[in-house]
Amino acid sequence: MARNGNNRRELDKWAKSVIRDANKSLERAARRNPARTPLQINASPAGGGALDSGEAIENNPHLARLLMWLEDYAQQHPAHYVSVTRFVDEHELTEDASVLAFQLEQRGLVNIARSFGGTPDVHLTDEGHVAAHRLKNLQTNRAARLRYTLDAFLNWMFTTGQEQAPLDLTDFLDAPAAYFAGDALTPVEAEYALSRLLEHKLLERPDAAPETIALTTEGTNCILSGASVSDHISRPAPGGNVTFHIGENTGNIAANSRDFTMNAATMKDGIDPAAVVMLARALRQAAPILDLPEDEATEFTELATRIEQEAMGGSPDPGRLRRWGASVTGILNSPVVSGALGSVLAAYTGTVLPGLPGS
Repeated sequence: MARNGNNRRELDKWAKSVIRDANKSLERAARRNPARTPLQINASPAGGGALDSGEAIENNPHLARLLMWLEDYAQQHPAHYVSVTRFVDEHELTEDASVLAFQLEQRGLVNIARSFGGTPDVHLTDEGHVAAHRLKNLQTNRAARLRYTLDAFLNWMFTTGQEQAPLDLTDFLDAPAAYFAGDALTPVEAEYALSRLLEHKLLERPDAAPETIALTTEGTNCILSGASVSDHISRPAPGGNVTFHIGENTGNIAANSRDFTMNAATMKDGIDPAAVVMLARALRQAAPILDLPEDEATEFTELATRIEQEAMGGSPDPGRLRRWGASVTGILNSPVVSGALGSVLAAYTGTVLPGLPGS
């Protein structure tokens, strides 16, 4: 529970910073174009949509497995309540059945029939059935499974307190964390995660017999930073900056970001490449919490990457940026995105890429 609370606070903090930066950009746009009515975004990140759920349930092995178990039970016994203790006993877990039930209730996924004694019985809500269907779809998402496996494997090494352990993937696959979206991870996925963690020096193979694996200082730093493995290995190396070579210098750029250098300030057709890069990174960071369907989530992330790469090029094409920006706002304004963050990012995109439909 404490971990969930910490994740949520970090998420709220990040979303508030996006809102603050978006408002600053909107104010600058209004000063450049006084005829345009400035838009102020006052939404509270914790107040709705994707930001209200805390930790994604697919990343919580016990809750995801319980939700899938309840879905299977509901298929066989429609409209019946069932005790979560049955699930805990069947899977030989040490978790408190009542706490699991309350966590699902807080997410709006179950109704609880409370009594004066014993564990509360639960029944899936409509939202619970939808969430279970989403988990089934996620179980076939190979990229999402592998991203989770990287984090789960590294955290397993850390939380078990083993700085060095025999190289036996069975130990990891038997751990409670070896489940994604309620589905057991496979040996192939564990082997891939191990190879990637070794490749990026988050784990190492000491010279020992029998063969062992060990957590490196870099691996420990990754865990303590709170970043995912994917984010950690994709960030610029400490002390190394990313350099942009951009022509057509017509003014100064103030980029509120670290770890990159602009060789020349650029404004082309009203587009500031430094601001576009910041936008693209915000879009990509937000993608996992917008709760998009798999195909649209993939498209959304790819669009953000294209926008960033185009802005980082020597002569970004405003037409391409606006075309991809229009696709991004189309997704953000679609019914599948709910809550404040979608509208914040849509407004922010329209400010950084002026000329989009509805901006």
